[in-house]
Amino acid sequence: MHAPTYRRRRLPHYDCPNSVFFVTACLADSLPAAGRLHVESFRKTLSRRLPPAGITARDWRGRQESQVFACRDDWLDQRPARRWLEDERLAGLVRDAMLYFDGTRYDVLSYVVMPSHVHWVFWPRPEWVAQLTAEGRSRSPREVIMHSVQSFTGAACNRLLCRHGAFWQRESYDRSVRDERELERVIAYVEHNPVKAGLVRRAEEWKFSSAAGRGGA
Repeated sequence: MHAPTYRRRRLPHYDCPNSVFFVTACLADSLPAAGRLHVESFRKTLSRRLPPAGITARDWRGRQESQVFACRDDWLDQRPARRWLEDERLAGLVRDAMLYFDGTRYDVLSYVVMPSHVHWVFWPRPEWVAQLTAEGRSRSPREVIMHSVQSFTGAACNRLLCRHGAFWQRESYDRSVRDERELERVIAYVEHNPVKAGLVRRAEEWKFSSAAGRGGA
């Protein structure tokens, strides 16, 4: 079994064995310059605030990270600099790639393909993780999954767009889901994203989402 690992490039990445992961992958340069400045300013403002009474420093950091994430996601929903996934050919390609190994390498619990980014909740299956360990892979299961999907879809989408260069932002935003209550909140957030962005009135109307298969239940 993979031991817990922490990596930091531009963004922090923490991989805990047997975790459910909530991952957000953005198109390259999808956050405009004004958005980057606004998000960074908001982050600095939050960092200067003291935690409320009765809140641990760790929980306060978690709340701050969630607020910064929501601020960034609002920019990606409302004012992105790239919207390549508005093209249904590309959105369908990305959706199908995310679901390709569902039930074999991982279980997909929720997903949505937005015009400028994707949200994805998945659980690497233990038998596949054990196979990776036996093969001596240096990447974590999450990294293997993300690299496989992004390398394939990046190349395929670029061909459809007749372009070259990076399709996805170099790093994704990811976190381990801590418990069932958080998982419920994350799934609701993911599937409600098209409604929040004003693209549809009901979550199940967005066909590039796990909500589309729930039939409004």
